[in-house]
Amino acid sequence: MSVIISDNGFYEGAEPFIESDGSGRAVELASDANPAQLEQALIGTGMITIEFPRFDDGRGFTLAQQARRLGYVGRLRARGHLIADQYAMARRAGFDEVEIEKDLAIRQPEGQWLARANWRAHDYQSRLRT
Repeated sequence: MSVIISDNGFYEGAEPFIESDGSGRAVELASDANPAQLEQALIGTGMITIEFPRFDDGRGFTLAQQARRLGYVGRLRARGHLIADQYAMARRAGFDEVEIEKDLAIRQPEGQWLARANWRAHDYQSRLRT
């Protein structure tokens, strides 16, 4: 069982994604996916899940940013080995939510993730502007 994390906290289960037209078109990308092929994966896709095989593998953040720059407006989920400290980075990169395994959610409870849910207010660029 997985735990999905959003700015509102935890909810359990990686429910199947269903688009409004009922097609359920979703794409899963590995962190080592070729960025040049990303644009093709976005066509007609309502949800993209990008895998994070290790917490120290940041390639998924780059893929998320590229998807958003290419105009992708669908649901974007980071899945795998992310830690609470990376939540703000994931949101800034363009992810809507993070999916982790239940055992990681036990070790890093909801409060640790929610402490980073105000991700817009704590970026270094905002602090430099003041």
